[in-house]
Amino acid sequence: MRDEIIRRVLISIPQLLLMSFIAFLFIDLAPGDILAKYRFDPRISSETVEKIEEKYHFDKPTIVQFGYWLARLVRLDLGYSFSREANVNAVIAERFLNTLTLSFFSIFFTWLIAVPLGIYAAVHQYSWGDRIMSIISYFGMSLPSFFLALLLMYVLYMGREFPVLAALPIGGMISSNYEQLGWPMKIVDRGAHLVLPVVILTIHALAGLQRISRGNMLEELRKQYVVTARAKGLPENKVVYTHALRNAINPLITLFGFSFSSLLSGAALVEIIINWPGMGSLMLAAVRAQDTFLVMGSMLMGGVMLILGNLLADILLVIADPRMRK
Repeated sequence: MRDEIIRRVLISIPQLLLMSFIAFLFIDLAPGDILAKYRFDPRISSETVEKIEEKYHFDKPTIVQFGYWLARLVRLDLGYSFSREANVNAVIAERFLNTLTLSFFSIFFTWLIAVPLGIYAAVHQYSWGDRIMSIISYFGMSLPSFFLALLLMYVLYMGREFPVLAALPIGGMISSNYEQLGWPMKIVDRGAHLVLPVVILTIHALAGLQRISRGNMLEELRKQYVVTARAKGLPENKVVYTHALRNAINPLITLFGFSFSSLLSGAALVEIIINWPGMGSLMLAAVRAQDTFLVMGSMLMGGVMLILGNLLADILLVIADPRMRK
């Protein structure tokens, strides 16, 4: 297991390099100028702009610029964001934590609800509960996340006369009087702002995961070893949760790895709509401003999360399925 992890880590290095170079190349080929706001600012002289170009090697070919970026990356320096006028490390650290918090809670509640519902629907196939969950799942899968966000924001706005709905903020991450609140109320305020985006992301992801877990469970319940276990007189709960579930969970573990890798990108559109200061809105602004170093830092974080997600899925598969250890 240790040798496999080392091998995967070594393989991930050229993968990250290739991904980074392709992203760097596309940013360089895109129309626009990262220093445009300096060039057209009458307060900044052309000599100053030339010094900035020379300092960050924008006057050199793309491959040379990429080499200098890699040299800074070795020192854990992601460069300078010209659109934010701050170090990329600091900008990404703040936004990354916001997106990670939002995505963590949405993935937690999605898996906490979807997997048990899928198992129930498979065990009680064609029952009224199964049919109702199927209708809800198809509705959730066909509803785009941005439309669901707008719909729920409208519901909250129209239902302000109800105390429960009035307590839930429609957008943003903190209230305007956040700094005047005590620490307990600050936690409550952040939790209240988390409700809407977490509900949106959970509903959108819940439908697909519930159908997948139901399908996997149905496939296992129809196999011969389950029929044999039932014929031997084993209790139904033991057949379902000890034998069938252990095999049905393997594809879901692989899917969990991809869910972990999409922590940064999965909430991007919802973040923009509800004005959540996360990586999604940051990445959009960086691309529009052609902020090379900020885009590269965001892309690098996404690539690292993808590799870590796949590695985590493989480790969990080995733990869950003894056959994978061979």
